[in-house]
Amino acid sequence: MNTSTALPDHRGVNVRQSFLQSRLHIDGTMATALLVLAVFGVAVLYSAFGEDWAQAQQQVIRVSLGFLALFVFAQIPPRTLRRWAPWIFGLGLALLLTVMIKGAIGQGAQRWIEIGFIRFQPAELMKLALPIMIAWLLADSDVPPRPSRVLLAIGLILVPTALIVLQPDLGTAVLVAAAGLFVLFIAGISWRWIAGGLATLCVSVPLLWFFVMHDYQRARVMTFINPESDPLGAGYHIIQSKIAIGSGGLFGKGWLNGSQAHLEFIPERHTDFVLAVVAEEFGLVGVAQLLAVYLIVVGRGLYIAAMAQDNFSRLLASSISLTFFTYVVINAGMVSGLLPVVGLPLPLISFGGSSLVTVMAAFGILMAIHTHRRLWT
Repeated sequence: MNTSTALPDHRGVNVRQSFLQSRLHIDGTMATALLVLAVFGVAVLYSAFGEDWAQAQQQVIRVSLGFLALFVFAQIPPRTLRRWAPWIFGLGLALLLTVMIKGAIGQGAQRWIEIGFIRFQPAELMKLALPIMIAWLLADSDVPPRPSRVLLAIGLILVPTALIVLQPDLGTAVLVAAAGLFVLFIAGISWRWIAGGLATLCVSVPLLWFFVMHDYQRARVMTFINPESDPLGAGYHIIQSKIAIGSGGLFGKGWLNGSQAHLEFIPERHTDFVLAVVAEEFGLVGVAQLLAVYLIVVGRGLYIAAMAQDNFSRLLASSISLTFFTYVVINAGMVSGLLPVVGLPLPLISFGGSSLVTVMAAFGILMAIHTHRRLWT
């Protein structure tokens, strides 16, 4: 049978894949999914900003910077990250301490560092620095890790998490802690440690409630339990979000036709509650398709983790993938009223700079883990 006509196409695909991976260190499957999310995010923000192209153009610039960060980090071999892990973590801690001393204040929080016209949030760096550090610590550890290693890892997780909580930024603190804990879990930590941690958390809840959480954070928890108790105050965000989600129905009102968003009923519609805009304009079907693309990204990340050739890469890739999944779940949960509002944007869709660049840099690390694998003979 003559198959000559089919061979060029097949070989062409292989050549393109080989070029992307071996020369550019880009994973085509993941890059395509990320590009779809980013383009869709710009379209949604254009609508959320009331068809203001100038605002949407800023997001285009930030997305471009994000893909640049992805490309740069994809060129860094995992062994280099492993070698520099303590220094990266130390830099992250130093920046968090700098924020506490002379960080820029905005909306009642002290979270940013300003250098000229550049303003960035050091807590975002810790989303990468902490899992890199914990993966470095446990890469050569026994399974399960020795108690001394586990205690050291827990200490390394608690210090930056506490510094971020004090800013205050509870949402980012949750993600940073999750990034470190996922490494511990994948490293094979004993279930006794997990049970002990959950018990400690339960016992600590009253202390957190009375001595750590701010008034507005306690109000968010109470609003989660009963949003209608303060419909024009603390409960306004979630009530309007639910109205927008319900009004979208199955197929939505259509792009640029969301009344709740365009009439500015949805607070923070371009950041934390952008998913409500998606639900109103594209409906349940649109949200399901968006979540499906997210699952493709997470699934590809877990595949890369499974294919990793060393323990450091496996731990780090798993943490990045699971933290991104947690990111999406928390935002979707708070917008739909299933979780308390903690102030987390929807990754790659919400308007943002530091968080978007950090997420893309993390995926650059994932691609580096996959494309820098050695071919064993």
